Amino acid sequence: MSKNSRLVYSTDQGRIKESDNAPEPTAPSDGVVRIWKESKGRGGKVVSVVKGLPLSGSELKTLAKKLKQACGTGGAVKDGNVEIQGDHRETLKATLEKAGYTTKLAGG
Repeated sequence: MSKNSRLVYSTDQGRIKESDNAPEPTAPSDGVVRIWKESKGRGGKVVSVVKGLPLSGSELKTLAKKLKQACGTGGAVKDGNVEIQGDHRETLKATLEKAGYTTKLAGG
């Protein structure tokens, strides 16, 4: 820096960083939980994706754990969706309907 320049601060816009306790964005839901079969971008491996669940945070993780146990396989929670390894759509549909959700098989 030269002697004639100085650092300038602006407080006109307020805080730039969003607060950590902002609510997570949720996908618009019509009340129907959809179960997809996907394989794109996974090296040919098939994954069952549960979309449209009206849950978030720890509730979603708890439900994902129950679904993984029902299918006897692994999985993950990503972007508000539950991903279960393998094509377990029928098992997932039965388990979710038993839990009181309206389900629909979609895609693939």
